[in-house]
Amino acid sequence: MPERPIPCRSSSSGPRLLLVAAGLGFLLVMVGLPLVSVFSYALDHGWGRFWRSVTRPDALQALRLSLEATFLAVAFNALFGILAALVLARRNFPGKTVLLSLLDLPLAIPPVVAGLMLVLLFGRQGIFGAWCARHGLRILFAFPGICLATIFVSLPYVVREVLPLLEEVGTSAEEAARVLGGSGWQTFWHVTLPSIRWALLYGVLQCAARCLGEFGAVSVVSGKLIGRTNTLPLHIERMYLEYDTPAAFGAAIPLVTFALFTLALQGWLRHRFTGAEAATPTLPAPESGARASAALAREPA
Repeated sequence: MPERPIPCRSSSSGPRLLLVAAGLGFLLVMVGLPLVSVFSYALDHGWGRFWRSVTRPDALQALRLSLEATFLAVAFNALFGILAALVLARRNFPGKTVLLSLLDLPLAIPPVVAGLMLVLLFGRQGIFGAWCARHGLRILFAFPGICLATIFVSLPYVVREVLPLLEEVGTSAEEAARVLGGSGWQTFWHVTLPSIRWALLYGVLQCAARCLGEFGAVSVVSGKLIGRTNTLPLHIERMYLEYDTPAAFGAAIPLVTFALFTLALQGWLRHRFTGAEAATPTLPAPESGARASAALAREPA
């Protein structure tokens, strides 16, 4: 006798819809409403009051200082992240596991504790305090201290995005490029960097967002000197503590705008990165060698 097909029992969609509705409601209460409130309070007294709060000299100085510290921290962490990921992905050495754990240390340490660590290092009674004083180097309560604190708290983001991709793509194309006579720089520029570009951009965006909004570590090492070492998050705190709520929320608008822009760009990069992975087939070693050869042929001797 022919076998009768077993009817499939469709699972009830009620619990699933309930979970989705609960998740969306939680996001609306915890993320959506505070976001709307920031814009509402910032514009509560009209566009003129908002514009004056954003363009006042201390706010512009704080924004400029935050952007400068963010630029330097992102540049350093991008370079360090690439070099550290290359070493960790391509080399085996004693203590590699310990180094991987240390890279995650800035994510585990509270930012205020990170700032206190810098004070213990570069303060007057710190390890390097006397040496810095003898050579006229001012680290704490100055721009270098803000940069060091910002670099420390955002150190793992780039390397943690690039490292898994380097381990996944392997070394076949790089070895083929070296066999074909490519130098180390040519191999990196034409073979390694194109394979990690989306992960690198994703990590840079995460790093920039973390740097621009840093508060805890910077508040310890900056001294909060108005017009000199007051970053934008510290300026927002000062305005709020002085009961100047419109100025505080107005100064928060650039940070919120950058956060939304970062989220949108991260979503686009994730889509491009996933699409590139799906569209790129796994190449055998000879074809990888041909690709590396074609790339190296375009490089002038």
